Amino acid sequence: MSVADFGDELRIAGLIAARGGRWLRRAAAAPYHAARALGVAVPERLHVAPSDIGAADPTVADAIYAGYFSFDGQTVSARGRSAFALEPPSAAWRRSLAGFAWLRHLRAADKALARANARALVDDFLRLGRPLANDPAFEAAVIARRTLSWLAQSPILLEGADHDFYERFMTSLTRGVRALWRALARETLGAERLTCAIALAEFGVCAGADRKFQLRATGLLAAELSRQILPDGGHIGRNPQTLIDLLLDLLPLRQAYAARGVRPPEAVVISIDRMIPMLRLLLHGDGSLALFNGMGVAPLDRLAAILAHDEARGRPPINAPYSGYQRLEAEEALIIIDAGVPPPPVFSTGAHAGTLSFEYSLAGERIVVNCGAPAADHATARRLARATVAHSTLAIDDRSSCRIAASQGPQRWIAGQIVAGLSRVSVDRRQLQSGHALDLSHDGYVRDFGLRHERVLALSLDGARLVGEDRLVYVGDPSKEGAAREFVLRFHLHPDARLAHAAGGRKIHIALPSGAELVFEAKGVAAAIEESIFFAAPEGARKCGQIVVTGPATPQTNVRWSFKRVDASGESRAVSREADM
Repeated sequence: MSVADFGDELRIAGLIAARGGRWLRRAAAAPYHAARALGVAVPERLHVAPSDIGAADPTVADAIYAGYFSFDGQTVSARGRSAFALEPPSAAWRRSLAGFAWLRHLRAADKALARANARALVDDFLRLGRPLANDPAFEAAVIARRTLSWLAQSPILLEGADHDFYERFMTSLTRGVRALWRALARETLGAERLTCAIALAEFGVCAGADRKFQLRATGLLAAELSRQILPDGGHIGRNPQTLIDLLLDLLPLRQAYAARGVRPPEAVVISIDRMIPMLRLLLHGDGSLALFNGMGVAPLDRLAAILAHDEARGRPPINAPYSGYQRLEAEEALIIIDAGVPPPPVFSTGAHAGTLSFEYSLAGERIVVNCGAPAADHATARRLARATVAHSTLAIDDRSSCRIAASQGPQRWIAGQIVAGLSRVSVDRRQLQSGHALDLSHDGYVRDFGLRHERVLALSLDGARLVGEDRLVYVGDPSKEGAAREFVLRFHLHPDARLAHAAGGRKIHIALPSGAELVFEAKGVAAAIEESIFFAAPEGARKCGQIVVTGPATPQTNVRWSFKRVDASGESRAVSREADM
């Protein structure tokens, strides 16, 4: 075993030990938290119902009334039975069913029949017996989602309800809140801990809980926001989807405080004001979000609902140093770059090994993309999508720049966490006479090969030319020299882009649906067209193409490449000097 491998094993052992230590500390404190949970009283009434800013579709209410429940790409027919008594096709489907976010569709139908159906379905859940072991419906994050959904939809559930249902509903709602207090004393670590804190704070303000409860809940929420939301507004886990999910909960919470005539906690206001601009930094012209670190299909309706609350409405920021993202923009061209280190291990289970990858769009049409993240229940595909080769960047010997813990053996206790590899990224932004440039590098291949990956991205002022340069620089132990065999430089193209060889195979022609055309060229190196897969399409995974440049991985590796917009005759539309870039 090499020194580097031995160091990795020590680090993994340390992470496993730390997890065990957290479990022991929380187990010791469990009686205290259990007693505190028992002190949460069942409210007599709810004083306010938070708004639900998620998009609703009344036609879904008709499907649910007919007994069809569609979640996470899978549809199940209840056939006259309770949906909660069915064998779920997947854990993700069960979580979505038991989270009750779908109640918004029944409320949007605005019919007495839909309201009665909503109450009947909730009553089916309330009449469940003791939960089975490992039932996803009673995971902390699902309880939090159910709590938030029930509070938001309480008008259609409680208006005209009989006394027995009212009492069962209030009791179950409170039981869930108690469970959240207990869960937060146990191993509830990632972004779901913040969701739980939001649910507790929202219950406190909506149910008019006593002052002690509200102080504890808002204190917990402020602490989690401080821990998880970075100064530039990004989430510590670096997944753009997390920003969407949290804002869909934080914005109604802020409104609930206002409806009660209570000033929202300062941490909530500050976090929202930071997160919305960060979301806009990651936004392409077509309304989709860049596919980094677990981002999949962009929920365009939810994004629109969030951005409607953007009071600043200025230009997006271009630099997010804490979150590790950069943005280059000129005229119709936009480049978004992952320039960050992996998140802390407990927040890294969805993060990707895609550092220095970029996405490129032109006038709202995406050109270069990453493969994106598949749905939650596609475990194998999600593992593949996290690899460096699924991103538009350089990989050495098809290895990822980060090591991800396996799901077998001792590592199963920290499965999916990023445990080794990349630890340092440098970023330098330059203003050129002819455009804007970023100088980037990371050390993800130094340990194994002694090679640092350096990348330069330069965008011309007119947006017609993107020039890049990828270098491998030897910085490691002399014994590593020559260990690497091959580099592969990949540019994954959006499925709507059409590729063809041009200029006798020296260039690659790219045609976009709008009629815009570009030419890709790598100086002195042959570029191939290969198949790839795009996981982030609304209709599911789609085939797409990728441009691939390969060569021997040596300290002399230096590949200069460009995307250049051309007109219908094939002439360049770029007016800036390439020599300056």
